Amino acid sequence: MPFELRPYPNPTLKLEEDYLQNAWINNVYPTAKRFGVNMVLPRVSPQPYTHLAFEGFQFAKEHGKANAYNHRIMKAFFQEEKDIGDIDVLTELAIEVGLNGEGFRKTLETRKYKEVHQKALHHAYEGAKITAVPTFIIGDRVLPGLYSEETLKQVINEEIEKQKNSFVEGMACGIDGCD
Repeated sequence: MPFELRPYPNPTLKLEEDYLQNAWINNVYPTAKRFGVNMVLPRVSPQPYTHLAFEGFQFAKEHGKANAYNHRIMKAFFQEEKDIGDIDVLTELAIEVGLNGEGFRKTLETRKYKEVHQKALHHAYEGAKITAVPTFIIGDRVLPGLYSEETLKQVINEEIEKQKNSFVEGMACGIDGCD
């Protein structure tokens, strides 16, 4: 589910400001190290708006490359410090994951998926009430922030047990409804 921390027209953060530096030093770097993830604070200032990257995701999804695209975008920004708000950069990355560059670029230039992305954001903000990244939604539980593997397993197991209790043995649905 797409989620923008600072969607347009809200101002994005600048690398030179204390908030961004402190957030990375005190939170992001230690967390990334704990999980064994190589991350750097991208030297892109101000930080880019990400709506075009998310609209590009819709194109990738339509062409069966959503996961590869997302992985490449995250790596490009958080490891290679590329500006993922730039259409040229996004097109280059799309080509790298096997998408048609010309079609991808045209999709972003015409904003073909703008409305789809806006609806997805609305659902994230209003429907799912997401306020932070990451956020885990397991059944009817919303868990904003980071959680241990043990906690996530516990919540998943609780949800499985809840669903087992509501499962109706032998239930079948056909053209005339469910029995």
